[in-house]
Amino acid sequence: MSNPSTESHVSTGGRRALVVRGGWDGHHPVEATDLFLPYLKENGFDVVLSDTPESYADPETADVDLIVQCYTMGTISRDAVRGLRAAVAGGTGLVGWHGGIADSFRDAADYLQLIGGQFACHPSRHPDQRSGDQADNYLPYAVTITAPEHPVVAGLADFDLTTEQYWVLTDEYNDVLATTTHPAPPWHPWHRPVTVPAVWTRAWGRGRVVVVTPGHSLDVLENPSVRTIVERSLLWASR
Repeated sequence: MSNPSTESHVSTGGRRALVVRGGWDGHHPVEATDLFLPYLKENGFDVVLSDTPESYADPETADVDLIVQCYTMGTISRDAVRGLRAAVAGGTGLVGWHGGIADSFRDAADYLQLIGGQFACHPSRHPDQRSGDQADNYLPYAVTITAPEHPVVAGLADFDLTTEQYWVLTDEYNDVLATTTHPAPPWHPWHRPVTVPAVWTRAWGRGRVVVVTPGHSLDVLENPSVRTIVERSLLWASR
């Protein structure tokens, strides 16, 4: 690919994966994606790394078999969104986790439609338990597998995490593989529990999209269930 901010890493395989990483540093985009680079290469992908979503505007993106995105917040041009949507519609898979896909490019409606969801909040601890750092939003919660026959989650049991629990706004076009339920503690303004998707897929033309909402930190991505879901997603979504 011709983008000057892109660095190529060649494996022995024939499929191509574009890894776009950057944005807010709090989600450790380089370290997080580095966790999965060996897996991609072991499964026959030539991997290209990019630090900008503007790589999507490159016409060669349409020939990529898989896009892995870990780019929290940030902005994206219309040409880049157009290129991303066209690539996925043509058969390129798109996979990401946590804010790297569900809290990207908040002002790009066409991007949000493509992935099928948007981060709304991650509820916090009781006010008396807060210390002013990220851990204020680390809550124990359950991830419930709702589509046990799907190859991305087949054989996995429900599992528990203590990390940011994403409340996401989604639509009915998603195929939900797992959910999580937010309680309604008295220090928050909502009045009843809310169940939202935690893992979903989305068909877009000939392409597949997978969004995995856990993944705030490296230890969460290294959780056996989370890592299995991400790794399976990479293969399932790929062209």
